[in-house]
Amino acid sequence: MNKFLSLLFILLAFPFFTYAQEARHLTLEEAVSLGLQASKNLRADQARIESATADYVAARNRLLPDFKLSGTAMALTNATVHMKTGQPSEGGAAPKANSALLGNASITYPLYTGGKTGYAVESARYLEEAARLSMENNKAAVAYNIAAAYNNLFKAGQALIVLTENLKASQQRDRQFQDYENNAILARNDRLKASLQTSNIELQLLDAQNSFDIATVHMDLLLGLPETTRLSLDSAYISASEELPAAGYFLNQALENRKDLQALNYSRKASQVNIRSARAEALPTLVLTGGYIAADIPNLVSVVNAANIGLGLQYNLDNLWKKNSKLMQTLAREKQLNNENDLLNDQIRLDINRDYLNTQTARKRTLVLQNMVEQADENYRITFNKYNNGLATMTELLDADAARIASRISVLNARADAALAYKKLLQTTGIF
Repeated sequence: MNKFLSLLFILLAFPFFTYAQEARHLTLEEAVSLGLQASKNLRADQARIESATADYVAARNRLLPDFKLSGTAMALTNATVHMKTGQPSEGGAAPKANSALLGNASITYPLYTGGKTGYAVESARYLEEAARLSMENNKAAVAYNIAAAYNNLFKAGQALIVLTENLKASQQRDRQFQDYENNAILARNDRLKASLQTSNIELQLLDAQNSFDIATVHMDLLLGLPETTRLSLDSAYISASEELPAAGYFLNQALENRKDLQALNYSRKASQVNIRSARAEALPTLVLTGGYIAADIPNLVSVVNAANIGLGLQYNLDNLWKKNSKLMQTLAREKQLNNENDLLNDQIRLDINRDYLNTQTARKRTLVLQNMVEQADENYRITFNKYNNGLATMTELLDADAARIASRISVLNARADAALAYKKLLQTTGIF
């Protein structure tokens, strides 16, 4: 049965080892770069930036003069025309008109709009910048998600390596124990206990292989690669252990660099401009107008060189008794944004302190687990020697071996999690 399970594992693992020979080497920085290019969420953010840019262009266009041309050709139904020129009638027949040609060119330029046009441009510019900063903030979140996926794939791969090595050692021990049993040195029950441990390792290895394959597919999809692409990760990223400054350093960095906070500040600036624009609704508007008119009605009249220039003034008297609902809305929006700013500042302080403490704890956990690895190795060595001298049971030996395997996997996971915790702290700070 044990040989059958071993053969089954080799058959299942063979595709993995075949792919591993053709794996694509990928550092964390390369993974983040590929993931940002492939992110569908960031594509949606780019579309929002383009929409904000279009609004900004539309606002700027309102600063430019409007110029319109129109022309009309009409057929008339035997119209009878009476000339009102003040000249005495001579009793002749009234002129007939059966067609008319009209042409018009007009230009309008806003001289004074109470500042509404300029406010619209300024507000649109702030909102465009807010959209850009929001995308930068989302980039940081996407980058961290990629780092987390990279970390999960790394841990799954390391678990495979550790379990594979221990399976080989356990199988070697089974062969040795089989020889002991054949020579009546070892009881069959003890040999079966060792074989059962080997089978358990094989089952763990199958689960680890499945987790690794799933993590690989997830990583491939995040990076925009075919999901069958096998990846070879760089373990150097878990070795970097930069000195951790005080929490206040990260808090100051967050207040300077957090893109969501900067985006909210631009939204607040746009809101303040919108308040001034709403108040300007009660002011009159003055425009400069100019134009040119041409007309030709055969047998009746022909008009050329009829240029005109003038001023247009508009003022809504209903502003005197109607409440400025737009101003009320913009004031309410400003209160909402100010409240969001206060909440975000509190959340930043909470996130920084939480992630700072998590990073400290993760690093301390790594040191503790490293000691546990050394202790587990020494415990296994002592237990093995005691077993050889008949001072320890097979169960104690197998328990010591299982503890050694678990400690090795735990310390690798802890080192990877400590590196990821620091990345999370950097992302919360706005400098990842």
